[in-house]
Amino acid sequence: MLTEVIATRYVTPLREGGSLPGIVEADDFGTYVMKFTGAGQGRKTLVAEVICGRLAQRLGLRVPGLVQMQLDPVIGLGEPDQEVQELLKASGGLNLGMDYLPGSIGFDPLAYRVDPVEAGRVVWFDALINNVDRSWRNPNMLVWHGDVWLIDHGATMIWHHNWPTAESAAAKPYNASDHVLAPAGPDIAAAAAELAPLVTRELLTEVAADVPDEWLVDEPGFDSTDALRRAYVDALLPRAATIHERITMEAEVKTQAGPPGWLADRLDPRPRKNKSDHE
Repeated sequence: MLTEVIATRYVTPLREGGSLPGIVEADDFGTYVMKFTGAGQGRKTLVAEVICGRLAQRLGLRVPGLVQMQLDPVIGLGEPDQEVQELLKASGGLNLGMDYLPGSIGFDPLAYRVDPVEAGRVVWFDALINNVDRSWRNPNMLVWHGDVWLIDHGATMIWHHNWPTAESAAAKPYNASDHVLAPAGPDIAAAAAELAPLVTRELLTEVAADVPDEWLVDEPGFDSTDALRRAYVDALLPRAATIHERITMEAEVKTQAGPPGWLADRLDPRPRKNKSDHE
């Protein structure tokens, strides 16, 4: 279960994302990026953040630590920004916090090279959770102390927005042609060989257990929160075994015009020839 802390001070909003997360201080003297139940995307965004974030951590990928954060809406009374004030008032109770990585910078594929093995692990994981939000337009990765960290998994597992279609949706392929790490030559086969055997029913059950009950209650079609947790496990488990066979990427990257093309050119690991090499 995730550690629970109490928010003590709202510091500032982060306006890069549509959900308006904020930097918050807590009673454990930690600083967190807080995602709110009152945001427009709703509690399923937080469910996805927990399941995918905890799963990534268990697979050895770098993801900021997660905590449950209790928020007293009174914190919002002194906020001058009306939008922020309304968000805090609507989010009383349990929310989600992620460790704040001070001094981190947004990932730039032209400034930071990722080797094919690490790129393969990230692309494979994103394919598993059907992450549609790790493109060159919006990488959702940070560089901190020289390492790449994965953030923002709220737009994953799209099937949990329509559970009757979950089985067919989870069986679909993953198009990685727009993935920010596609030009890095991801070694998908190596990633699948390493990571797929780790994604067991036991592991997924443990990860799903970290989601608070109150974010899972009253889901249509399920008579208990445990039944809903099992649905997440049942969707991800078979996908882990075969998704590497259904990742499409290379053909699209070679033919697509625009940034992916020039990214591929700039990130080509082969040594370049200078003028004298041709003479």
